[in-house]
Amino acid sequence: MEQRILQYKAYLLRICEEDYSEEEREKMKQQVLTQISFFQHERLIHLIVTITFALLAVVAFGICAVAPTVPFFGLEVLLLVLLIPYIRHYYILENSVQTMYRCYDKLSQEAFHEVSKKEWKGKKES
Repeated sequence: MEQRILQYKAYLLRICEEDYSEEEREKMKQQVLTQISFFQHERLIHLIVTITFALLAVVAFGICAVAPTVPFFGLEVLLLVLLIPYIRHYYILENSVQTMYRCYDKLSQEAFHEVSKKEWKGKKES
């Protein structure tokens, strides 16, 4: 999955730099939205798994603190070893989806931008 998302991210960065007709742009936007929904689902599943492993690691740590035994210490080490790749994978998913959002905004030509306080006050008064 990681290789797929990184390849798609590279593809997106390439297509976001090109100019398209309005019809092509709409097709591209639809494709990007479809892929975003797939990766959002993947991100949600990995968030649930990561949080579950983190909670299990905390519980195992608590048990080790109260009643230190070799099996619970081994469980704690195993959970921590598994938690690190899950966090890394979730980090890649999250950053890649954020890149997809920016590409979609660029394709939509409706990219959000930061508004200065001066501009904001002027718009509020209008």
